[in-house]
Amino acid sequence: MARDNSSIKPTEAELSLLNVLWEIGPATVRQIHEAVSESQKTGYTTVLKILQIMHEKSLVIRDESNRAHVYAAANSEMQTQSSLIKDLISRAFGGSTSKLVLRAIDETTSKEEIDDIRQLLDSLEK
Repeated sequence: MARDNSSIKPTEAELSLLNVLWEIGPATVRQIHEAVSESQKTGYTTVLKILQIMHEKSLVIRDESNRAHVYAAANSEMQTQSSLIKDLISRAFGGSTSKLVLRAIDETTSKEEIDDIRQLLDSLEK
């Protein structure tokens, strides 16, 4: 029976590999390892083990039809981000989206970002 992976939250290491898969698409362990190695020192076997765990958790799908298995994210970047944000809002902000937004927008928010947010809010009201 397929597991409902919408409630499974990826760890920081798993999210790092998912970001690679969302950027480059389905890839072998070697390709994922090469991409991750550009920004952090991680061993090939570590990447392989994390991908195996992610497969068990249904965070990635694995094509085993070739000698080198090909991994792909099971959910889109947007689906995963939405799930993580909903969880954060529920756990840290008592279910209040406005509390999250108010905390996220502070004195370090640039004028350009505020203008982008204003445009988004205007389009949502229409």
